[in-house]
Amino acid sequence: MTAPRTGATPHGKARRGRPPSTSLNQDVILDAAFALVEHEGPDALTLRRLGTDLGANHTAVLRHFAGKDEILLGLAERLIARALEGFAPAEGWRETLGTLARRVRAACVAHPRVAVLVATRVARREAEFQGADVVIGALRTAGFGDRDAARYYRSLVDTALALAAYEASVVALGSASREGDRMAWRREYLAVSPDRYPDLAAVAPYLADADEDDQFETTLGLVLDGVELRAPQC
Repeated sequence: MTAPRTGATPHGKARRGRPPSTSLNQDVILDAAFALVEHEGPDALTLRRLGTDLGANHTAVLRHFAGKDEILLGLAERLIARALEGFAPAEGWRETLGTLARRVRAACVAHPRVAVLVATRVARREAEFQGADVVIGALRTAGFGDRDAARYYRSLVDTALALAAYEASVVALGSASREGDRMAWRREYLAVSPDRYPDLAAVAPYLADADEDDQFETTLGLVLDGVELRAPQC
């Protein structure tokens, strides 16, 4: 009988009290990957670390995913699914698009480290297809033809994700850095010379009032106003 390899756990039992590797599946692996990124940041996500957290050799992970990139796509899908959870289109196309954009923002801000890692990826999975169908359906309801609906879908989704990922990157900063940036609007900007920067000095007292909610809603409104101006049925 061949002796077990050093470090192997007999009878398929997992290390550290985790489920044995034979119980691994894509959902279990993605749960672990999501939690790892959330708690320790994107750089912590490696196949070896993931295997350790799952109580398995990292090669066991590769029996369920082709590689780390496929795991990242799975995390992107998870983020989209959280944004869509409980979502139902509204009667009006504009309200549908606005509500969905706000849900994307909420999901990214709730899971900032995951959002920073995967917001630019094309998940190409069920939740993304579902979201795409909703957005395109709203645009077609507004009267856009198929070609324009496809163009505006890409622009709207990229804009919403860019705004949400930017805010998520701010949330992911340390609290000291965030507070320093926030206070700059109340200190350095208020102290600028009106002789040298007359227009900036004129609005400086109001810059701090334009918080994250205001920035998102203002930008979203500008984008949706532009879509509405071009919509054939509006």
